[in-house]
Amino acid sequence: MKNTTLCHLEKDGKYLMLHRVKKENDLNRDKWVGIGGKFEDKESPEECARREVLEETGLVMGQARYCGIVTFVSDRWETEYMHLFHSLDFSGDLIECDEGDLCWVDKQALYELPIWQGDKIFLKLIEEGAPFFSLKLVYAGDRLISAVLNGKECELP
Repeated sequence: MKNTTLCHLEKDGKYLMLHRVKKENDLNRDKWVGIGGKFEDKESPEECARREVLEETGLVMGQARYCGIVTFVSDRWETEYMHLFHSLDFSGDLIECDEGDLCWVDKQALYELPIWQGDKIFLKLIEEGAPFFSLKLVYAGDRLISAVLNGKECELP
């Protein structure tokens, strides 16, 4: 199992998204995802999120809301615990990312792009300002087959 972070930086009704098109053998290949990555030894979730934002975007993240934890279960990949953040507070200039193309995407238009089906659930929770949550997403291949929010089965998007 692995621990990762994912941060949605927001500005002017848009999220900074990473279109994952540059790495081979990427489980997120061709998907649009937030900014994040794997924990390094001894890092807290907040430290990992800040480091990943800086490394992937060149931006320095200030205050961020720790929104929840997403447990990804897959028949193809190891289980992943993703610590989810949202931030309106960042500074600096964007750099080129070696994992994909960075782009500011209107929050509503994002739902029409190729994103993981379960992302639609936590994006809505972020938009609503939901209190800290636990979301378990179970995938068969690229297809979401189950979603459990705070211990209760929820409707798939």
